[in-house]
Amino acid sequence: MRAQIAQHDYHYYVLDEPLIPDAEYDRLMRELRALEEAHPELITPDSPTQRVSGTPGASFGEVVHKVPMLSLDNAFTEEDLQAFDRRIHERLGVAGELDYVAEPKFDGAGGDGDLP
Repeated sequence: MRAQIAQHDYHYYVLDEPLIPDAEYDRLMRELRALEEAHPELITPDSPTQRVSGTPGASFGEVVHKVPMLSLDNAFTEEDLQAFDRRIHERLGVAGELDYVAEPKFDGAGGDGDLP
């Protein structure tokens, strides 16, 4: 499973040619995390669960944002969205309501992938 995820990382981050949709990749990562949680002795330092995935291609420059770009981090349920809202309020130190902006995510760095 780790080799399969590594192949997908390479195609997504380096070649900008994803082989599977993000939802399928997320399913593979959840399955690997569940296996490692059930069997901690199988966790290794090179596991995709223990590192940041992929290295972007050389054509990408570094961008420093004045305000952190925060992500929903695979929110699939109402509870996931509420947890995200709590984390944002805590991180920003804001007590009141916040306005959010949501935009479609394009698969692959070139922006020519599938849309939701």
